[in-house]
Formats: sequence, C-alpha cells, structure tokens
Amino acid sequence: MQRLLAGRRDMRHFRRGERIAPETLQRLLQAAHHAPSVGMMQPWRYLRISDPARREAIAALVARERDATASAMGERAAEFLRLKVEGIRECAELLVAALPPDDGTVFGRRTMPREMVVCSLACSIQNLWLAARVENLGLGWVSMFEPQPLAELLAMPAGAMPLAILCLGPVEAFYPAPMLEIEGWRSRRPWQDAVYENAWGEPASPNSAASKA
Repeated sequence: MQRLLAGRRDMRHFRRGERIAPETLQRLLQAAHHAPSVGMMQPWRYLRISDPARREAIAALVARERDATASAMGERAAEFLRLKVEGIRECAELLVAALPPDDGTVFGRRTMPREMVVCSLACSIQNLWLAARVENLGLGWVSMFEPQPLAELLAMPAGAMPLAILCLGPVEAFYPAPMLEIEGWRSRRPWQDAVYENAWGEPASPNSAASKA
C-alpha cells in the first residue's frame, strides 16, 4: 500500500495516440464510484470528453487561465510559464469531474454543506487516481479554469459545477518525485509538520499513535 501511495503522481506528460481499453476505463470509473461520501450522497459526476472540438475548447479555457495565473505570479511568472501544467491534447482520455446540483442532503453536512460535497468528490477522484496507478496509467488533475465557462461548454444544469479536468492515459515513465519538486517549485514538507496533538501547533509526542504511524 505504501508503494502505491508513494508512487502516485500528478502527471503532465502522456504518450500521444494511445487508447485505454473500454473495460479498463470502466474499472477506473467503478473505483471512483466506490469512494466514501458524506451522508452517502455520492456527489460526483464524470463527463468523458470524446469530441475533439470540445477537447480543444477545454484546452483553450485552460490556456486562458494559465496566462491569468502567470500575471498573478509576479516575479515567478516566467518560471511558471516554463512549467508544463496539463496534458489535455496528449492524454488518451479526458474526463471532467463535477458536482451535481445539490440534492438537499443534511446528514453529516448541516454545518458545512459545501465543504462536505467537495470533500466527497475529492475522495472519488483520489480513488480514480490510485486505481489508475494500479493499471499503470498516469492521471493529472488540472484546476486552471473558470468553472462557469466550462459548465456552459458542457451544458451542465443550473447548480452543477466542474471541479477538475482529469487527463488520463499511458505515460513513458512516472516521475521519480512530484514534478513541481523536480522543477524546484516547491518541496514536500515532512509529514510530522502536519500532525499536532491536542491543540493547534502543539507537536505530537513521541509516544502518540500519530508519531508511530
């Protein structure tokens, strides 16, 4: 299990012209659908983009947001623009993960209605990501887009919202470390820095269960 978790990568480089067998894609989507969700509301929808023109339109939306992001980067703009941030045109399958209109579920989300829906969809995407790694397929999560134009492009109903563009397909090789770490953009923090005990900022004691995990 640890090898699987450590080997998951946010992939950007895919082999062009490849396909994924229908039965493999079905297994991946079934894995996504077996994710946990608050109140068992299962607030995920996956749109498979098979139309080349629509794929190209999605790439254009992402390119627009990439330029806007670069403008907000200040002195790191040029460095950011050198990064490959998506594989929309190259990947074998393009999926859009979206939230459906709210179904009114109260169980488990009365105090945090929006957050629990988003968390549930994120669990589904993580299931898909790990299942893809088991199948030796790369997956990259693209978040650089304005939700409303993408929702309109995909004819989503009122109240639905796209949360992720997912590039899926065969890769030449998985990155040996997270790509942003390889590129010197940011490094992974030690896991111990994210674990507190009893109060915010209080480090976990050596004898705690968290420290032994």
